[in-house]
Amino acid sequence: MVRYVRYEVLCSVVALCAAAVSSAVTVGVRGVPEFEAGIGKALAFFALLCVLGSAFGLLTCSRLKWVGEGREFETARPLENPDAVLPAPGPELRGGVNGPLFVFLVVSALAGALLWDRAFALYPLLFAPPWLTRAACAARWERRHGVLLWRGEVDDQPLGKGQYLYSSVRQPTP
Repeated sequence: MVRYVRYEVLCSVVALCAAAVSSAVTVGVRGVPEFEAGIGKALAFFALLCVLGSAFGLLTCSRLKWVGEGREFETARPLENPDAVLPAPGPELRGGVNGPLFVFLVVSALAGALLWDRAFALYPLLFAPPWLTRAACAARWERRHGVLLWRGEVDDQPLGKGQYLYSSVRQPTP
């Protein structure tokens, strides 16, 4: 069980770290790229891709039937026993980091950068804007409803894989 907003933010951090690692390895193997006079066009294109990624993130948080998760936020059920799923802050952060995603992004970025073009090492950066946008949308939903949104499986409440649950903002007192 992981908090939805935290997971989305950590996935964007994983994408940033994957881009940093793949860029460092690519520069170490193939050298520093020479910048041409068209760097402004490349930055404008990257900015356009970030805007499109953010728009896609908004689309996935909408209430559209086949694309959006907004309906699933509204159908979230209350978490009956918060003590059973709320770990200490340290293990919660370690459990929220998606290791296989990091490995996949680094390996695919390195393959593209070493086989084709060095700029391919930065492609994991394209995943950060949608994830950050989804985190912002979920945080807005949490603030409007005054609850925390969780995603995962709970043994006590078998609703299916990837279920959405919510809990109170206040932690229960022991």
